[in-house]
Amino acid sequence: MIRFVLSLALVSAAVAAVPEHPLATLHRAHPRLIATPADFARLQSLVKSDPLAARLYAGLKRHADRALSQPTVVHRLIGPRLLDQSRLCLDRVYTLAMVYRIGGQKQYLDRAVTELRAAAAFPDWNPSHFLDVAEMTHAFAIGYDWLYADLSPEDRATFRRAIQEKGLDQAIPLYKSHGWWTKSTFNWSQVCNGGMTLGALAIADEDPTRAEFIVRAAAQSIPLALASYAPEGGWAEGPGYWDYATSYTTYYLAALQTALGTDFGLSEMPGFAHAGDFRIYFQGPAGTFNYADAHSGAGIASEMFWLARRFHQPVFAWDELRHLEHGGRLPALDLLWYQPEGQSPKAAGWPLVRMFRGVDVAFLRTDWEDPRALWIGVKGGDNKANHSHLDLGSFVLDKYGVRWASDLGSDNYNMPGYFGKQRFTYYRLATQSHNTVLIDGENQDTKAAAPMILRDGVAVIDLSRAYPGKITRFIRTVRLDAGTAIFRDEIEAAQPVEALWGMVTEANVTLDGSHARLQKGGESLDAEIRSPEGAVFAVVPTDQPPPQNPNRGTRKLVVRLNGKITKTTIEVALR
Repeated sequence: MIRFVLSLALVSAAVAAVPEHPLATLHRAHPRLIATPADFARLQSLVKSDPLAARLYAGLKRHADRALSQPTVVHRLIGPRLLDQSRLCLDRVYTLAMVYRIGGQKQYLDRAVTELRAAAAFPDWNPSHFLDVAEMTHAFAIGYDWLYADLSPEDRATFRRAIQEKGLDQAIPLYKSHGWWTKSTFNWSQVCNGGMTLGALAIADEDPTRAEFIVRAAAQSIPLALASYAPEGGWAEGPGYWDYATSYTTYYLAALQTALGTDFGLSEMPGFAHAGDFRIYFQGPAGTFNYADAHSGAGIASEMFWLARRFHQPVFAWDELRHLEHGGRLPALDLLWYQPEGQSPKAAGWPLVRMFRGVDVAFLRTDWEDPRALWIGVKGGDNKANHSHLDLGSFVLDKYGVRWASDLGSDNYNMPGYFGKQRFTYYRLATQSHNTVLIDGENQDTKAAAPMILRDGVAVIDLSRAYPGKITRFIRTVRLDAGTAIFRDEIEAAQPVEALWGMVTEANVTLDGSHARLQKGGESLDAEIRSPEGAVFAVVPTDQPPPQNPNRGTRKLVVRLNGKITKTTIEVALR
C-alpha cells in the first residue's frame, strides 16, 4: 500500500510538470528526433577517428548492404501479431538512414524509401495488437525525420499520412477513452507512448493539432510506468522486458530533448537513474537471471550509452562497451550514443551483493571481473507482475563460467491461452519448472507475493503466502560462504505436505545419496544436502509434449524427503 501511494504521488508530480502547450519549444528543422544535424556531422568525423566507432559503422554498413537485396516487409500476422514486420521495418530504417546520413550513398536512401512505401501501403498496422502500431509508427517517424530533406514531396505526403492515419489516429481514441495501455505500469506504456510521441514529433510542425494532443496525452500516461522503476531501478517483468521497456523509455526521452529541448522532468522520476544498475547486476558470468518471459542472453543494450550520458555514470558505458567487443549485430543507436570510455563496477566500488527493493530480486557474487566467479540471482517478487511465472523463491547460479542452475525462460507466445487461462498449465511457466520448493506438486498462488530483505549479505525471502491453506511459515535464505552457495528453507505446514526442493540444470548429474556431482563443459560442481537427515538427491525429467518446448538437454535435480512433513529445514550447499 505504501508503495502504491508513493507511485501515485510520483505520477501526479510528473503530470503536473507537463505544460499546457508542449510544442511551444519545438525545433522546426529536420532531423530533430533523437539525432540532430550536429550529431550526424559529429559521427562523420567520429567514424574516421575512433577505431571502435569505425568498426560499428562498418558493421552497420554491412547490414545495410544486405538489406539492399532483401524483399520488403509484408502485411503478415504471426498469431495475433504483425510485430516481427514492424520491428524489421524499424531496424532497416534506422540502419539505412544512419548509413545514408553518414556516408551519403543514394542507394541507402532509395532502399529506405522503398521499405517505407511498402509499409505505408499496408491496409493497417494491426491496431488490435497496439505494439505493432507503435513500433511501425516509430519506424516512420525516424524515416520521415532523418531523411526529410531528401524525400520527394509525394513521399513526404505518403509517409506523413501513414503516420497520421495508421498511427496517431489509432491512438487518439484510446487516450480519450483511457484505453488499457494508457493506464499500464509496464512495457506497453513505454512502447506505445514512445512510438506515438515519436510519430507526433516527426510531423508536429505540419500537424500541430494531432501532435500536441498526442505529446501531452503520452506525457500524462507514461509516468505510471516510469514509477515502476522506483525506488532502485529494478524491473518486475525481468531482464528481457527491462530491455524493451527501458530502450523505449530512452527513445522517448531522447526525442523529447532533441525536438523540444526538455523531457518535462520525466527522466528525474525516482529510480530511473538506477535502471542501468539493474542490468549490470542481473548479468552473471554465464548469462542473465532470466526470470519471467526472458531468455538467458544479455545481448547489447544501446540505451546503456544514453543512460551513461544522462546520469554521468561511466559504469553503464563500461557494460555496453564490453558487449560491443564481442561483435554481432550492432544497432544504429550504439553508434549515435557511443561513448569511448567506461569504468568497471569493481573500479567504481560497487558492492558484490545487492537487493533491488520494489521488485525483491537480489544478486550475490564473489568477484566482478573473474569469469569463474560464483554468482547467484534469486527472487521473491509478485506472481501478479506482468509476464511473471509462478517462481517465487527461484534462483539461477553460475560458477567456473558455467550456468549450473537454469531458468528455462519463456515458451511460445502463440500457444493457446499463453496469456490467458492456460498460462500456468504450461511447464515453463508453472512452479514445477522453477528452482524453488514444490509443495504437494501444485502451483504457487497466482496472487501471492514474497517480500525479501537483505541482512548482512544474506537474501531472506518470506514465501509463506505462496501456498495458502498449506504452508504457515516458509523462509528461504540464500548466502555465499567462501565460494559455497547455501540455500536454507525453513518450512512449517498446518497439515502434512510433500515438499520437493529442486533446480533445473543442463549438467550431467551423478547421484550418491545426500551428495551429487554436476558436470558440464569440463567443469564440475558438488551438491550436498546438509539437512534434513535421510533426504536424498534424485533427478526428474523436464521433457514436455508439443506444442510446448521439449526442454532438450535439461533435467531437474531434486531433494526427496523421508515422507511428508509439517515442519522441516532443507539446507543444500553447492560448491
